[in-house]
Amino acid sequence: MAKHNETGKIGEKIAAKFLRKKAYKILDTNRRIERWEIDIIAQEKKERVFVEVKTRFSEDYGAPEEAITLQKQKYLIKAANLYALLEDYEGPLRFDIITIFLRKGKKADINHIEDAFY
Repeated sequence: MAKHNETGKIGEKIAAKFLRKKAYKILDTNRRIERWEIDIIAQEKKERVFVEVKTRFSEDYGAPEEAITLQKQKYLIKAANLYALLEDYEGPLRFDIITIFLRKGKKADINHIEDAFY
């Protein structure tokens, strides 16, 4: 597995644990819908939350949330809408971003951006 994929998997595990501590129910991780993948699907109160996780070791290439382009947002929205159809879900949808900085020998820095786009 490529190093960036390993980093992503570590970040997704940290993000899922973080969301559980905030009383989110994790419904699915790494859900593939057609050619798209949703990192985390969770439930918070009455909202179905689709979470994109970006994990970095530094900001050398910019802030992680900047990597979620308008095109990526469109793909995530399409995947979420298709998920809702497949699961016969008719409630509200929300899109969150979780960014994680892994710093050697330190606790991960986590930033949760709720309702990041739609």
